Formats: sequence, C-alpha cells, structure tokens
Amino acid sequence: MSSKDRSPGGERPTGPDDVTPGDAAIGRDGDTTEFETAGDAAPPAKGGDGAVGGTASSVEDGSAASGEDVTDAEDTENVADGGKGADEAKGADVQKGAAPEKDAEAKEGAAPEKDAASKDAAPKDADDAKEADGAPSSTAILGGGATAAAAGASSGKATQTLTASRAEGAPPRTSGASRTGAAAGKGKPPAKPPKKPRSRRARYARRALFGVLAFIGFCVAAFGIAYVFTPVPSPQQDAVEQGPTFLYSDGKSEIAKTGTNREVVPLSQVPKGVRDAVIAAENRSFYQDPGVSVKGTARAFWTTVTGEQLQGGSTITQQMVRNYYGGIGKERSVTRKLKEIMVSLKVGREKSKDWILEQYLNTIFFGRDAYGVQAAAKAYYDKDVKQLTPAEGAYLAAAIQQPTNFAEPTGAHAAYAEQRWRAVVGNMVRDGAVSQAEATAMTFPKPGKLKIQNVLRGQRGYMVNVAKKELIERRGYTEDEINRSGMKITTTFDKRLMKSLKDAVDNNVPKSTSKKVRTAAVSVDPRTGQVLAFYGGRDYLDEALSSAFGDWAQAGSGFKPIVLATALENGLGLGTTVDGSSPQYYAGSRVENDSGTSYGSINLVTATQNSVNTAYVNLGQKVGLDKVTRMAERLGISRDQLVKNGANTAPTFPLGVVSVHPVQQAGVFATFAGEGTHRTPFVVKSVTNNKDDKRDFTEKGVRVFSTQTARDATYAMEKVVQNGTGRGAQLPDGRPVAGKTGTTDEGRSIWFNGFIPQMATTVAMFRSDFKPLSIPGYSIYGGQLPAQIWNNYMSEAVNIKGYEQKEFGDPSSDMGGYEGPAENDGPTGPVNPAPGGRPTREPTVRPTEPGGSRPPTGRPSSPSTPGGGDGPGNGEGPGNGDGPGNGGGDNDGGGNNGGGDNDGGGDNGGGGQRPDIRFREHD
Repeated sequence: MSSKDRSPGGERPTGPDDVTPGDAAIGRDGDTTEFETAGDAAPPAKGGDGAVGGTASSVEDGSAASGEDVTDAEDTENVADGGKGADEAKGADVQKGAAPEKDAEAKEGAAPEKDAASKDAAPKDADDAKEADGAPSSTAILGGGATAAAAGASSGKATQTLTASRAEGAPPRTSGASRTGAAAGKGKPPAKPPKKPRSRRARYARRALFGVLAFIGFCVAAFGIAYVFTPVPSPQQDAVEQGPTFLYSDGKSEIAKTGTNREVVPLSQVPKGVRDAVIAAENRSFYQDPGVSVKGTARAFWTTVTGEQLQGGSTITQQMVRNYYGGIGKERSVTRKLKEIMVSLKVGREKSKDWILEQYLNTIFFGRDAYGVQAAAKAYYDKDVKQLTPAEGAYLAAAIQQPTNFAEPTGAHAAYAEQRWRAVVGNMVRDGAVSQAEATAMTFPKPGKLKIQNVLRGQRGYMVNVAKKELIERRGYTEDEINRSGMKITTTFDKRLMKSLKDAVDNNVPKSTSKKVRTAAVSVDPRTGQVLAFYGGRDYLDEALSSAFGDWAQAGSGFKPIVLATALENGLGLGTTVDGSSPQYYAGSRVENDSGTSYGSINLVTATQNSVNTAYVNLGQKVGLDKVTRMAERLGISRDQLVKNGANTAPTFPLGVVSVHPVQQAGVFATFAGEGTHRTPFVVKSVTNNKDDKRDFTEKGVRVFSTQTARDATYAMEKVVQNGTGRGAQLPDGRPVAGKTGTTDEGRSIWFNGFIPQMATTVAMFRSDFKPLSIPGYSIYGGQLPAQIWNNYMSEAVNIKGYEQKEFGDPSSDMGGYEGPAENDGPTGPVNPAPGGRPTREPTVRPTEPGGSRPPTGRPSSPSTPGGGDGPGNGEGPGNGDGPGNGGGDNDGGGNNGGGDNDGGGDNGGGGQRPDIRFREHD
C-alpha cells in the first residue's frame, strides 16, 4: 500500500466489504463504534483483531469509514517517499473537507482507540507490503460524501487484502502506525520553530544559581575538612592561676592578686530545679541539639561581622567549651567562632549531655567573683548548692548573662534583676519544669550582702575596683575576661603618692569625726590625664564605694572657674566689670555674698579671688548659661549632670549647684594646668595577657579653650591662693599655686581644687547622708580643712615626684585684685563650727528664669570692710563667719563664730540681724 492509501488521521481506509451494518468494532478501551457501509460486511479477524477502530465515523452514500491502522509496508513507503504521500493526503483533506470529520473523530475518542490500534498492530510481511503498493490514496474516500468510484474500489481491494492478512493471524503492527499515523493524518509536520533565546536576566540568574550552589558546596566541603582537622583541646589549667594581678605604675610593685573562687561539685549534688532553671534560661534545647544552634550561630556571626549585639547565640555546650577548654580564645572573630563550633560539635558527639552540663555548671561565671554554681550558692545565699531552692536557682541562672548587674542589685539594677528572674521562672513553666501554681507561689529571692575578700582591705580594694570598672566601661573588657585571663594590669597609681595622700587625710581629719563624713582626694597629671593617686575612703571592706570616683557632691564655688573660662573664651577680659553688690534678686530669688558683703562694681580677678556670688551670677547672665553648659561638658561633666532638674537654667548655676564626682573636678583643674588641653582622667596604664601581649592606654588631648584663656584664668586663681579664700594652700617652698575653694549652702560639701603646672589635686569633704557637715575643731569652708589636707600632701608630692618650681604662663594683663580682707580667710586652726539647716541633694534655689537685681540701699562704689559693729569684733578683721577674723576685741572678731551671733560683727554684726537667706554660697 502506498502512502496515498492513508487517511488524514493515519488510519487504514475501510472498504465496503470490511463491515456490515450493525457490526461493532471494539476498541482497546472498550468503546463501541457502529459502522454503516453500502457494501458487504467483512468477517471479523481472529483473536479480536479483525476490526481495529480508531474512529467512529458513519459512512453513507458511498462514503468510506477510515481506520487508523498502518502496515509495515506503509511505514516503509512513507520513509521511502520522504513524506510525499502525507503531503498529498493533506492536500486532499483541504479540498474535500476531511478536517471536520477528523474533528468529529477526535471528539468521540479517536485518539485513545488509535493508541490501542497502534499498540495491537503486528508487523506486516513483505507480500502485504508489495500488494499494498498499488492501492489508491485513502484521502479520496474522506472527501465529505463525494467519493470517486475508482477510488472506492481501489480502497476496498486494499482493505480486503489487509483483512485477509489479519484473518490469517498476522498480528498488528504497534509502533509504526503510532509514529506515522500522525504524519499521514496531519501531513508533513511543520519544521520546529527555533528556540527562543534566553534573556540576559535568565542567563544571569542561571549563572548566579550555579555560583550559589558552588559556594554552598565549597562551604560544606570546607566545613567537613575543618571538622576533621579541628582537635578537641586539653582542659584549661586551674582557674586560680588565671586570676589578674594589679600593679602600681612602676609595673613591678603588686597592689593585689585576685584568684578565681571556684569549687567543683558533681552534677548529682545540683538540685534538679537549679539545673532546669539554667537550661530554661540559657539553652532550652540542650538535651536535643548537637551542641550548636543554627539560629544562635547565625546571630553570633552577625554580631561578629557587624558589631551589633542582638542576643546570646551560644548553646550551653559552646559556653562550656569556651570556659573549660584552653586554646579557644575570647576574641570576637570568625576564626575563633568556627573553632568553637567545631569543638562543640565533637564534644557533643563524644561526651554525654550530663557530663557537659556538669562542666558548665562548674566553670560558668555568676558574678561576685564566683565561678561555678557551688561558689555562687555561697556568694549569693551563703548556703551549699544542695540547699538551693528553684527560685534561688532561677536567680543564679538569670545572673549568667549579666553577672555584674546581679552581684549587687540596687536601684535600677534591682528592678532589672527581678524582671529577668521572672522571665526565667516563666521559661521554667513553659518547659514544664515547674507548674504555674508553683511559679506563682515563688517570691523574689533577694541575695545576701556582698562579701569582700580580705586581700582588698584598705585602699587596695578601691584601686582594684576602679581599675576593673574602667577596663569594663571604657576599654571593652568583660569582668569574666579580667578574672580568668591571667592579666597583669598596670595602673597609673604611684605607690608613694598613694601612701602620702592617705597619710595626709589620716593625719588631718580629726579621729572623732563622724563615720558618715566622707573625704575624697584625687591627683591628675595634666600632661597625660593619668590619675597619679587618690583617696577612696577609710577602708574598702567597710566603705566599698570610692568617695573619689563613686560619690557625688555639689561643686559649690569650685564651678566658678568654668564660668570664668567661658567668659574669657567669648571675648571678655580680666578687666571686665560685674556687679558684686549684695543682696540681689533674680525672678524673686534672693542671692547674696558670704556675710552679706557688698562689693559694687568689680573686675573678674577680684570676683574670683573673693568668690563673690552676685558677681558670678551676673557674669553667667552676661555670657549666657548655655555657653557655660557647653564649656562644662567639654571639661568632662556630663550633660545629664548639668541639666538635672533644670539646674543649668537657674540664675545660680554659676555657683555650682550641680553635683559632680571629685575625679571630674580634678580633671577640670588639670585642664587649666595643661593650658586649655583636656584629657579625661584614667587609671589603667597597660594590660598584659597570659601570652605576654601588651596593650597600652592613653587619652588624647582635646583643646577646650585657648592657652591665653587658661593663663588668664590661672592668674585669677593664683590670687585666690595669694590673697583670697585659699591662702591655706600656699606651699612652704613658695612655688606658684593656683586654685579655687568651694563651699555649698549650709555646709553640705567643702572643696579645695588646686594645681601647680605639673599636677592638679582636688580634696573634698561631704556626708554620705548629705546632711550639713560638722567637723570637730574646724569651720565648714573649703579654705579650711580641705586646703590644709591639700597643702600637707602636695608639700610631699613635689618632692616625691621631683617637680622643679615652675612659673605659670603670663596673663594678658596684670589686673591685680582686691587687696582688702578676703572672705573666708580665717586661720587654719580649729574653731567652733555651727552648721545648721536641713540638707538637700539639689540646689537650695530652684531653677527660675533670670530676673533683675534689687540694689541694696547705700551700695558702696568699692568693697567695704565687713564687720564694724559697736560691740566686740570691730577691729580690722572681717568677722564674717570663717574664724576669729584676726581683728580685735575680746573675742577675735566678735561673737561665737567670728562675727557676732549672726556672723556680722558685735552683737548683731554691726548692722542688725541678717534677713532670711534663700541661697548663700560660702567662700
């Protein structure tokens, strides 16, 4: 059969003898199709193959039903003709409307039957192929009802031949009909359209995908190699050998060596409630994870790369590895983190979870110098670990992340500690460790009082504490790192100066002074900012808070040089005059000078020398309090301190109503000694780790005001020591000294801040309960006992350090000063003090808007001599409340306190009883 004998669907034409009316052709899928023909019916083939249906067309009036079977001969001819028959068939279809019939066939399931026919067909022999060679094209019978007779006969002959062949048992062909049927039915298949080229975006995406896959593969391979070649290191040496050693500035003399407080206990002695609390707080999935957390590791890498702290990323296993094994390191780097992960994974496979938890609980830092849960139980609750309750265990677990805040929870730390504790208890409920009822019944287990090691007795504890604090807050170390890393910490403290300063305090403060009276002293090198010496309190074991670094007190008139520097830096000169009359009023608030002395119009040298309150309030108004605030900030006083309760907007701001640390004041006056260059005071010179890697520390100088401003301000402060309120600070060798006294209202704090070109030293006294001071044998003024302590210490310090006498720089002009009697210039010998009034931490005058002054009657054009009453005390001395006044009369200045009953002169100070004082700066 030639290619012309094929139907458009690739089916074999069926002649009039093939089927009879009503006969059914059963397809493979069970569908039944009736064929109606005008000719005789052909008998069915053996084995059910006689009628192979692929179409369901009814043929009437000479129309022929087309089949789907194609023989091997047809296949061969199709290949030989190169698709010629298919082309002709396609043309016939178009002319005679075969397409609609084809559509009808498709709708009635021709395709499934076609598949069945093609699968059931058996290969034809060569004779069938030859006989089929002359058969007409099957397209002639599919012409929409107008079929030629010759074509029908030829088609019938061909059909009979095929039927006969099937009747003899030749199996139908399978694949040939399937492959060529489509070609015969549809004609020559059109050429495939060219593939659409990929877009540039698609190409880049594909390349990126390959790159990502390659990178992942590389990372996996690298991880595997790293895991194989990372050994588990040996455990660290005994933790006591890793404790820090604190040294004096010479790098040799030891201040103290602190060891690690640790006591190992087996896991069986740790109560289950404590273990559950630690797991709930630190690593909920501890007993399920392989030793590392994917999320936690990702957070840790992000923190390492960006420096942004998110939250803890280490599992209990990782923390144990870091603390227990040597060689892991503490630095924040990707390399160290990878090593930690590898070791953690290996340990997680090789060791049991209970073993890991036991080592963790015996090495982790809990604060209070306690390493391990046993040491922590004793440090916080003074009991054995076996006796800890679940609530106490939750507190210790909460302390792991921030042990310093939990060591002594007071103030804001107390609120945070309880909040964190409740969170841990909540986690325990979440994990089923305790019931909600048990958690509700728990009360916050406040720890006992912190116990301090005897090695820190005296000044040693203060030195160690301030050095550790600085390393943590300013140099980036952790407390745990300091306590475990075997550091040698060289401080800036000169051993001989430390002893001399302590001796000066001990030898001058009366033994009968109340224990609530605190003395602070700090010496700073203006060239470097190093704290050369300080006095922190009587004994660290009794008074752990350093009076020099931790305590606060109002600055008093020691703040006035900041106002002076601001004025000079903003174009005013030492010759600038201000109103020093007394009293004056600002928004209804009364301000007056000590003893009510009224000076009239005076220059800045006189205002500084005699610490004239009203003059400095007016100077602050003239230069602007906002500028004064900025200057104080640049000199090391934080803005929070300056703006608290609106202090920097009050007219009395220049009088020192803000509270400061003594070390801050020492830094301020060191800036004057350094001619305008400020360096923040610091106490740690260097740190050397256990690998002998040394890290040195310095403070960069910052120019705060000009050299000439510093020299002019220093000139005015020289006059304070030469002729003013600080004459008690004059050194015996006659070298130049500059400084400023400070005394707050009602004598709550007294100061002397003095300096030579090579060193600045501040001495302050105040009460821990902020009540007015009472010092046996001394009046309460900065020019008294504080200046005396300063003198005693500095007289030795210049010899210890070998400081040569050195002059201060020349001022822009020599303005001189007030040569009359200075305020508060009584002798340094003891007198009978009479402090009074109720103290407050804040200024006596609340912040108000500046107001005008109410000039007193009879304001003098030049400073008048205080005193002058008719009774005793009418000599030449001022009699102004700072000692006997060196005047005359029976009682050296009159009255009980060098100025009559009310600090004036005679019985009533030569001018009657003084009116009520709203704010009074004593200097």
